[in-house]
Amino acid sequence: MEAYLDNSATTRCLESVKDIVVRTMMEDYGNPSSKHMKGVEAEHYLKDAREIIAKSLKVNEKEIYFTSGGTESNNWALIGSAYAKRRVGKHLITTAVEHAAVLMPMQFLQEQGYEVTFLPVDEKGHISLTDLENAIREDTILVSMMMVNNEIGAVEPVAEAGALIKKKNPDILFHVDAIQAYGKLSVYPKKMNIDLLSVSGHKIHGPKGTGFLYVSDKAHIKPLIYGGGQQKGMRSGTDNVPGAAGLGEAAKQVFSHFEESNAHFLELKERMINGLEQIGREMDAFHAGKKTYPAVVVNSLRGEEGAPHIVSASFPGVRSEVLLHALEEKEIYVSSGSACSSNKKLPVSTVLKEIHLEQPLLESTLRFSFSRFTTDEEIDYALTTLRELLPVLRRYARH
Repeated sequence: MEAYLDNSATTRCLESVKDIVVRTMMEDYGNPSSKHMKGVEAEHYLKDAREIIAKSLKVNEKEIYFTSGGTESNNWALIGSAYAKRRVGKHLITTAVEHAAVLMPMQFLQEQGYEVTFLPVDEKGHISLTDLENAIREDTILVSMMMVNNEIGAVEPVAEAGALIKKKNPDILFHVDAIQAYGKLSVYPKKMNIDLLSVSGHKIHGPKGTGFLYVSDKAHIKPLIYGGGQQKGMRSGTDNVPGAAGLGEAAKQVFSHFEESNAHFLELKERMINGLEQIGREMDAFHAGKKTYPAVVVNSLRGEEGAPHIVSASFPGVRSEVLLHALEEKEIYVSSGSACSSNKKLPVSTVLKEIHLEQPLLESTLRFSFSRFTTDEEIDYALTTLRELLPVLRRYARH
């Protein structure tokens, strides 16, 4: 049996997404910038995709710009905003637990002379609204915050943050990384005072290398890519019609089954957490020095404080890489952190450090994440396998 539980890294494309991608590559393959009928046909796919996405967010289709994915969307939102408003101020605010696609552009902007405030989080992974309010200054031009943390699933108070920011200064731009939230939580930029919103296609059963950036009609940002003037001159380059069409189809299907999928996610999450906690009760505690740790520690939150599709857990006594590959041998696929950071030689996750996990937990954490295709059987198979593997692997632990 195979259990794919790494859906926060990527999801399997829907059949209908595959079909529209193939059709726009093999049949309706015109360049939408061309004036002839083939070009007009291609332009229709872009228009339809924009309409679908805009409807899901309750925004205007003119506010949707297609990108190559979440990383580009985040880079464009941050750097484009900073460049557009640099005469107003050079102070930016973000959180200490952002994805590298936000943290790295912020570091780049620091090198360009901008000042960045990194807000800490509590042990649940949440920022303090008081900290946010205190961080805002007269020269603050942008606040960037993820809606759902990609490693532990913590849901940040985005709506409350948006209201606070605009009350302090309506001219401050509010960017939200919704890459792990779109399609799983309700996201309405106008209602939440969000000016810029990043989304990635392959997290919602769309093609890899696709995404979009919502830019409010009231927000002004600079382009990062110049050329032929596509997308109103804001993002030049030949339009990726197959990618945009596939992304639009994925969004259509995800929101057609939104309530049903979320109920499914929550059931899977509860099943996974209950199973992990039961394994923890069955096994002996782990001793490291003078400290004693439960055999399994669940880091994700139940209820609305945690995303419905992510469960993070630590298994003290077994290094995460060892357990990950032991599960892989049983055809169970999970993650030890952000897939985008897996190629970097980082000792431990910044996110896990920021929520103050102690060392035995830091080095033994795995992430399990679900999709609409995940079954109860996959969850049960993973739990049964963990129950078998953990006692064996812990015999080789360093005490």
